[in-house]
Amino acid sequence: MDTSETGLEKLIVDWLRDKNGYEQATPHDYNKDFALVDTWVERFVVATQPGKVEQSMCFASPSERMKFFTRLANEITKRGVVDVLRKGYKFNGSTFDLYYPLPSDLNQSAKKAYGQNIFGVIRQVMYSKTNNNEIDFVVFINGLPLATFELKNNYMGQTYENAIRQYQTDHNPKELLLQKKRCAVHFAVDDQQVWMCTALAGKDSWFLPFNRGVNGGANRGVNGGAGNPVVENDTMTSYLWKDILTKPTLSTSLRILHR
Repeated sequence: MDTSETGLEKLIVDWLRDKNGYEQATPHDYNKDFALVDTWVERFVVATQPGKVEQSMCFASPSERMKFFTRLANEITKRGVVDVLRKGYKFNGSTFDLYYPLPSDLNQSAKKAYGQNIFGVIRQVMYSKTNNNEIDFVVFINGLPLATFELKNNYMGQTYENAIRQYQTDHNPKELLLQKKRCAVHFAVDDQQVWMCTALAGKDSWFLPFNRGVNGGANRGVNGGAGNPVVENDTMTSYLWKDILTKPTLSTSLRILHR
């Protein structure tokens, strides 16, 4: 198993795409002006709400499309990405749904709507308009960024602590993607531990453990053991992409975050 930084990155993204049903786009699909993937947003809106698209004329011309995404980007800055995903966004008199929540097993129409959500991932996201800094990968829902990830590995002499320092020193929190509430969470990950931060603030960025604990449970085991248990033939942090980043679990997290 290749657990180098690039290998771990490919391992995770390939799993999300091939096993979890994510779509993978290229770094060029990320729109730096709006800090989102505009093609995913447009595709979701057109497919699910054609009447609102026609009424609002949001994509009727390049200028209207620019207004639509400029206002959307401003709404995300103002309200936060989770609130916009959960409550939608109003443009030219129409309120657009930007996400369909996880339904109950009995609601067939809601299940169909939920299936139209686009869970997406992009590797090596060059998010800045002023430098070439990259985020290892970013997870999106319907084109809106939900989580960023920096990866390291112990075999190459680097750990999650190096990923944390990268967030604290290399990634400017004033960049649009990294501003407060524009992503729900930022993860520092290696092959043994996962740490998370909900609001980047440069050197003051505060990361908390997001581990299972050596004996299970959240972050610390029942006997007080920090970190994660050994997983046979897998990395100790595989629960992150095989459990936490599955569509149902991520959708449940969105519901909790919105409370």
